[in-house]
Amino acid sequence: MDNLGTIFLALSDPTRRAIIERLSQGPATVNELAAPFDISQQMISKHIAYLIRADIVVKTKRGRESVCQLQPEAIKLVSDWTHEYRRFWDESFDKLDAVLTQLKKTEARDD
Repeated sequence: MDNLGTIFLALSDPTRRAIIERLSQGPATVNELAAPFDISQQMISKHIAYLIRADIVVKTKRGRESVCQLQPEAIKLVSDWTHEYRRFWDESFDKLDAVLTQLKKTEARDD
């Protein structure tokens, strides 16, 4: 799977998105990340592993604790990819708006 596909797979889960949201506030230990969830430590570790595989999170050891930190470059890759489609939709809506404006003018003239 390509890196963008791996990132989207990682982002597809609400627990992983919540972990990303928490890490956007700063680094956190695995225990801190697990605290708000009613799932096992092992399951949190699997979620973190998905995020690491997608290069969204990096995990380092500090003594006996593992600390996770957000890697914003992966999110930027998604942002760049979606930006191209946003441009497409913006242009499409601008064209549609122009057609509707022209139709309204024609309709007003006919009345």
